Amino acid sequence: MSEPDGEYSASALRPYVITRGRSRPSRNTIGVETLLIAVDPPRDVPVSATREERALVRMCERLLSLVEAAAHLELPVSLVKVLASDLVDSGHLSARSGVPQAVLPDSQLLQEVLDGLRRLR
Repeated sequence: MSEPDGEYSASALRPYVITRGRSRPSRNTIGVETLLIAVDPPRDVPVSATREERALVRMCERLLSLVEAAAHLELPVSLVKVLASDLVDSGHLSARSGVPQAVLPDSQLLQEVLDGLRRLR
């Protein structure tokens, strides 16, 4: 479907403008589960920062995961990953890895617990 009058769709152009034409973050250590928090003491965001970058820094005054930030900003996770990466690089945000997944218990142990629970009936 073509755009009216040959214009680009605002929804297609907007992410490109927000990330200044980049589609990949500067660091590959930021994932959807990465926790973001504004640095303390806070640093002033440069005047060249986008509205979305300013909003991201404000909302990260409290610990927030990247995916939660994307949901609040109503932006794609991949786009927020680029923004967060830039803000970590500039010293405005700090990124923390999420809590590692617990090691799954041995299947034999789970079976013994299940058998014990069944015997309680």
